[in-house]
Amino acid sequence: MGEPEGQKPGSRGVSRRALLIGGGAAAFGTAVFARDDLGRLWWRMPGVVKKRKEGEVDARGAQWTAASDYNWRRADRPDDYDIDRVIIHVVQGGYATALRVFKDPAHGAATHYVVRKDGHVAQMIRELDVAFHAGDRGFNERSVGIEHEGFVDAKSSFTDAMYASSARLTAGICERYDIPVDREHIIGHVEVPGTDHTDPGPHWDWDRYMRLVRAAAREEPGKAAKKA
Repeated sequence: MGEPEGQKPGSRGVSRRALLIGGGAAAFGTAVFARDDLGRLWWRMPGVVKKRKEGEVDARGAQWTAASDYNWRRADRPDDYDIDRVIIHVVQGGYATALRVFKDPAHGAATHYVVRKDGHVAQMIRELDVAFHAGDRGFNERSVGIEHEGFVDAKSSFTDAMYASSARLTAGICERYDIPVDREHIIGHVEVPGTDHTDPGPHWDWDRYMRLVRAAAREEPGKAAKKA
């Protein structure tokens, strides 16, 4: 399951980066980084409102159900942060449990999507926004998180319908952001540096999943996203 965004070495931050630049380059580097960060935050300025449509989803067929505002932060991806990863999670519980905790402001974490055993997809956070799901700020900024109903130690959690639906969803994300369909860019939560999570666990069939994602990605442009 998703976990709160952490402040880790190498995380984005003007002051941190400025400290790494010595001598005469510091002023120039700080100015560049400050401009970069200000560009990402333009929509926070008074009178500026991001154009967003209430209840809009990125994956056609997904059902919108909003996560708590405390479990993600607004962004303008991929214009401010490149998206180059899809991260696979397992709830350690049911679909309803995932939705409930991601709507809880005290939880501090949520994924963009939740996939039910029957293949139904809920979208809880827009892809342009940063979800707190990986436990690492940099990975949160660069990824889309997909939660799956079930338990890491129960192979029966991962149904045919779930695999197929999730694969179409991932293929659509990869298509939208030109992400390579491979195991370097489609990873499990367990593969995020520094995590203590083990999901999706030993029973998640990566070979099968990647075959399904590649098959969906080979479909007509846009078709994978429409079927998700």
